[in-house]
Amino acid sequence: MMNRFLPLLSLLLISHLSSPARLTPRGGDGGNRKLATGAVRGEGVLHRSKRGWMWNQFYLMEEYTANEYQYVGKLQSNMDRLDGTVRYVLTGEGAGTIFQIDEKTGDLHAIRKLDREEKANYKLQVTAVNTRTNRPLEPQTEFIIKIHDINDNEPKFAKATYTASVPEMTAVGTPVMQVTATDADDSSYGNSAKLVYSILQGQPYFSVEPDSGWIKIALPNMDREVREKYQVVIQAKDMAGQMGGLSGTTTVNITLTDVNDSPPRFSSSSYHLSILESTEVGSTVGRIKAKDGDAGENAEMEYSIIDGDGREFFSILTDSMTQEGIIMVKKKLDYERQRVYTVKVEVNNTKLDSRYSSFGPFRDTATVKITAQDVDEPPVFSVSPYVVEVREDTARGNTIGKVTAWDPDSPHHPVRYSIDHHTNRDKLFYIDPIDGSITTLQPLDRELSKWHNISVLATEINNPHQMSRVPVLIKVLDVNDNAPEFAMYYETFVCENVKAGQLIQTISATDTDEPLFGHKFVFSLSSNNPNFTILDNEDNTARILTRRSGFNRHEVSAYYLPVVISDNDFPVQSSTSTLTIRVCSCDGGGNLRSCSVEALLLSAGLSTGALVAILLCVILLLMIVVLFSALKRQRRKEPLIISKEDVRDNVVSYNDEGGGEEDTQAFDIGTLRHPEAVESNKQRRDIIPEILFPYHRPSPTPDCADARDFINCRLQENDSDPSAPPYDSLATYAYEGTGSAAESLSSLGSSLTEGDHDYEYLSSWGPQFKKLADMYIAKDKA
Repeated sequence: MMNRFLPLLSLLLISHLSSPARLTPRGGDGGNRKLATGAVRGEGVLHRSKRGWMWNQFYLMEEYTANEYQYVGKLQSNMDRLDGTVRYVLTGEGAGTIFQIDEKTGDLHAIRKLDREEKANYKLQVTAVNTRTNRPLEPQTEFIIKIHDINDNEPKFAKATYTASVPEMTAVGTPVMQVTATDADDSSYGNSAKLVYSILQGQPYFSVEPDSGWIKIALPNMDREVREKYQVVIQAKDMAGQMGGLSGTTTVNITLTDVNDSPPRFSSSSYHLSILESTEVGSTVGRIKAKDGDAGENAEMEYSIIDGDGREFFSILTDSMTQEGIIMVKKKLDYERQRVYTVKVEVNNTKLDSRYSSFGPFRDTATVKITAQDVDEPPVFSVSPYVVEVREDTARGNTIGKVTAWDPDSPHHPVRYSIDHHTNRDKLFYIDPIDGSITTLQPLDRELSKWHNISVLATEINNPHQMSRVPVLIKVLDVNDNAPEFAMYYETFVCENVKAGQLIQTISATDTDEPLFGHKFVFSLSSNNPNFTILDNEDNTARILTRRSGFNRHEVSAYYLPVVISDNDFPVQSSTSTLTIRVCSCDGGGNLRSCSVEALLLSAGLSTGALVAILLCVILLLMIVVLFSALKRQRRKEPLIISKEDVRDNVVSYNDEGGGEEDTQAFDIGTLRHPEAVESNKQRRDIIPEILFPYHRPSPTPDCADARDFINCRLQENDSDPSAPPYDSLATYAYEGTGSAAESLSSLGSSLTEGDHDYEYLSSWGPQFKKLADMYIAKDKA
């Protein structure tokens, strides 16, 4: 048995007698040596030399399980005389770990169990070394050890579980999917890796090809509605499926996908529904549903009403979520007219496949009977809404229209009519509660309201809770009862130098009435006017022209021209409106040159109210400017006197009868306001320092002859002199001369007293007063 695994050796001819010896494998089949001879011509004698075998590989079985080491072979050099002088050294892959050589004999063993699936061959080198010199006897020789395969690996699938799908009703032999397994054994040696597939579970629905692993349909007309999921177990076995081979399995979950091969079917041929007759339009009556064994879009259905006396009153919709047919009210029901309605409903698939048309037809029908139930209904009006037309000159109490309602449950039951008071707050209309006649309570005016909308109520007498309402629209027709008038307020002007026949204004009119064929106004003057005339433009406008040339605004500043406007309706209505024409001065081109403010503004098209508003704005603006100026001046200079009470505390007096003005003390109110002011820095506020203003000697006035004139002159000089005391100081000149018979001559006393005084006696004292004035001037200069 071992002999078939030994290598075949090759025979080589050696051409040189002195060639080095070669290692010769021994073992396996006992050596099976063959001699190779070679001839060399030397010194005329032909010699032969003996050579060993050349080899290149050994063979071993994998998975060796014996207790002793597995013998590989014997390596021996022909230089070895078996005297112990040769030592064999092994190197290469697995040397010392997997393979071991006897250094003396050259026997090679595998010291470990080998697995071909891990490594199929090993490359090693052996060297024959002289034990004395420790030098190689010949060059290193390389050889290969190949591992023979045994069937020690079972087939394995890539997945433990596969998933596949195939449409239902698929023909026999249709491939579903392919599963393949792999075997780690050597496929080039024996049958260890030759696999055969078989099905262990899933028959008779599916089959598998032994060589390729293709799973195919094995049963015809497989119906998803009968069974949807299948589990198939596939086995792969090596050794070509023979006894003793190894095997592996995998599971394939196969799902039958749906095709539209099941038509929809109603569970019953007829359905019965009921509904109140008062149900609103659009309400749901009920639902019906057909069954379809398919799934997904193949099970989508559509419902329709194809026949029946209820087609006019009912409709059907399809609920896409539940695939139900929803029957709805299409038209108002009437129990008194019809109590039972019948509709024929059809259902069909929305998506069809011609390949499965033989399973059809894909539609079904059912009859649905709907019973209307009676309810107590409110009265019903014959029309909704009512539209009534009435002339605006209709007399009070006239009938303008009529409404009619009845009880639908019993036409013989009476109803009562009324008007909703919220729609008749002005109490313009009245309705007869028995016959529904509508009359007017007050005259109507189209110019105030063209339409009146009222709500009429109809109530069952036997059941007041049953009430209905209907709108009544009352249109007021126009009657020519209003006269035309100016479209706007006109005020214009005429130039003094105007020529005769010149246009000064174009006027138009308006009328609140609405004649059927539109307005047609006629313009005229109420009397023959020598100054102006009117020309009708025949388009509801007219032109005002001058009849003469030359006007004088100083003689007549304004003319008032009465204009008569008439309409063409019946009866004819007319009115007189007055046009105001101002006279103004103009240049040669007709442009205003001078005119009163009112005329100028009126010429610009402004009314009297607008003029008043403009003037008020101007006055208000002037007041704001004055106030602003006063405030600005107040901020610039602080007044000396803040209140009227300060006047008496800031009087400069010169009534000392002793040494004159040099003893005069003036009270400074500023000290009270600012007590922190330094006394040395205070200056007299009634006398301007000379360093600021040079002394101004008043020029003598020859007219100041008596005391009155003297005082007035001095007051005028102080008012106009910039060096005078401040405006809020009061100067007095009450100096009394020696031997005065008039006692005090204070200007304060004389000016504040309203009694009669005789000042003529002062004329004899002129020189004294002149002396007083000269003294005052001298003192003031000092």
